[in-house]
Amino acid sequence: MTKADRPIGIFDSGIGGLTVFAEIRKRLPDESLIYLGDNARVPYGTKSAETVIRYSLENAAFLAQRDVKAIVVACNTASSVALPALSEKFDLPILGVVLPGAKEATGATKKGSIGVIGTSATISSDAYARALKQLDGNVRVVSQACPLFVPLVEEGWTDNEVAHSAARRYLAGMRSEGIDVLILGCTHYPLLKPLIRDVVGSDITLIDSAEATAKALESLLEREKAKNASQSNGTYQIYVTDLPARFETVARRFLNNDIPIVRHVTL
Repeated sequence: MTKADRPIGIFDSGIGGLTVFAEIRKRLPDESLIYLGDNARVPYGTKSAETVIRYSLENAAFLAQRDVKAIVVACNTASSVALPALSEKFDLPILGVVLPGAKEATGATKKGSIGVIGTSATISSDAYARALKQLDGNVRVVSQACPLFVPLVEEGWTDNEVAHSAARRYLAGMRSEGIDVLILGCTHYPLLKPLIRDVVGSDITLIDSAEATAKALESLLEREKAKNASQSNGTYQIYVTDLPARFETVARRFLNNDIPIVRHVTL
């Protein structure tokens, strides 16, 4: 098997990374993908950095054993703390979700004022703010935690009064802050795009970190001369570390019912 023919590995603490999986599948249909959802140990956001790094190394080792050519860390928490350890341990290209989203945002803003929404853990980690400031020291960052968004997405409540009420409460202040770009800093949030756009207004550009990561992955594969150009559809595998049934139910919402068999593994 040539380097280009090898699969791409993707891992997340649970199910949210399937938005990244979906965007990669759409943008790079020739690539084979292996997804690992560590749903036995979700959430990562409440764990120490040392624990998240240990879990991330175990996840990456599982993927590396399957001869992947690159690893995408489709988890904001792991992307915030584990990338250096992963790059040191594995002789593979490693891509997180934070930097691609930050790069898209700095390229899109005209006012130099960028909003970031995410889980409480992601916002308190300041990962996006740090990445944005590294890219542009003059950028102004407005952050807002939206802790109810993840359970709403997993419950399928993306367009009812409860979801609208939560979105208005979290996001109403964003417009008055003068932002012109808003980063969806959680892999669940793309499923709430219409709702978020309705609340913040169509003049604010939404940055989907899943889309940005898929673009960044394509560029990475081209630089590494590892892009599959066989023009044959890739194969897809999904593994989870806990029972697959609940995962499969929620995954149908993320992948429009187009999901491969979900298999249980022990790391």
